[in-house]
Amino acid sequence: MIDKIRKSRPYIERPLYKERIEPFIGKEIIKVLTGQRRVGKSYILFQLMDKIEINILGSNIIYINKEFQPHSFIKNDVDLYQYVQSVLNKEKQNFLFIDEIQEIKNFEVALRSLLLENTCDIFCTGSNAKMLSGELSTFLAGRYMEFPIHSLGYEEFLIFFNLDNTTENLYKYLSLGGMPYLNVIGLHENDVYEYLRNVYSTILLKDVVSRENIRNVSFLENLVEYLADNLGNVFSATNISKYLKSQQITLTTQSVLNYLTPLINAYFIHKVSRSEVNGLKIFEVGEKYYFEDLGLRNSFQGFDRRKDINKLMENAVYLYLIGHNFKVTIGKLGANEIDFVAEKNGSKIYIQVSYLLVDEDTIVREFGNLLKIEDNYPKYVVTLDENNTRNNYKGIEQIHLRHFLCMKL
Repeated sequence: MIDKIRKSRPYIERPLYKERIEPFIGKEIIKVLTGQRRVGKSYILFQLMDKIEINILGSNIIYINKEFQPHSFIKNDVDLYQYVQSVLNKEKQNFLFIDEIQEIKNFEVALRSLLLENTCDIFCTGSNAKMLSGELSTFLAGRYMEFPIHSLGYEEFLIFFNLDNTTENLYKYLSLGGMPYLNVIGLHENDVYEYLRNVYSTILLKDVVSRENIRNVSFLENLVEYLADNLGNVFSATNISKYLKSQQITLTTQSVLNYLTPLINAYFIHKVSRSEVNGLKIFEVGEKYYFEDLGLRNSFQGFDRRKDINKLMENAVYLYLIGHNFKVTIGKLGANEIDFVAEKNGSKIYIQVSYLLVDEDTIVREFGNLLKIEDNYPKYVVTLDENNTRNNYKGIEQIHLRHFLCMKL
């Protein structure tokens, strides 16, 4: 069945992720691909399967997907274990791939046994972070590796749709986002937003409301709209209180914060903490939130180029950074703020995002904040200025967003 599925669903390769996972093929550790629903985790599994079939002759690939009727009987760990045992081939090297594994009750019990028996190499996907903090971490601590998968970055978006790196196409990405299935839907705005509204409803109802037993669905939807409208703004208790009063809602601030957790667990939004630039302190309050996919955000909020552009620029930069495996925080330097401090492999980069450097005050603010940082790590001011008059200002590089999003950092 797996061959029929793969042949009927041609894919475009995503080497950014495949190349991270390939070194662990054949290693005695569970590979877990996590991310929001519909960001393409299944297709990365297909790419890994093809790689295995080419390089390991006579491999036996076992594929389980709870969305397919033939696998609907696999409801718990016992069903899973018994099914895998029935299709193992002792004469071959076995590879087990399981899509959306959180749909199988107590799956971790079966995975632990299969791993200890060393009868197959295990890969699985999941669309809920609670799976890692609870089920997997309890039963499989130290026996799995997580590989976060995200919607298409801008460079991937250009490849998927065979587009040139132009400002016009950058605006398409900022408007429509990077859900991989757009390659089938096309880039007509009405069609895209209709599809994305359906994805949004599925995520909200299946991965948030149902899994987390949310009762006040209306408030949850209002909260998502609030986050969309305040993209990249500090999310403080004061702001929440003002919002609740404006909506005439009687909920405690803590209750509101509790509604955010399921959205984070479903990888629908990302929480970014603030940290001291010149120290190790992580602040407990004043975090910011960004969306996993710009198109999903715009599908219910709308895309106002004039009003939203700086917010979407910030979100796009954030998605680029986490897509390239950076750990990201908001930098605090005294009374000043650095939009992003990104760390990877013991190195850092600092980034300010500004729509246009229209006057001297803006230039002083954006470059000035970065100049106050005393180390020599790379620093960038990312803008939409078509004519960069200050490509390098005192060692700080000004760069157009469409070029930054295609950099090899």
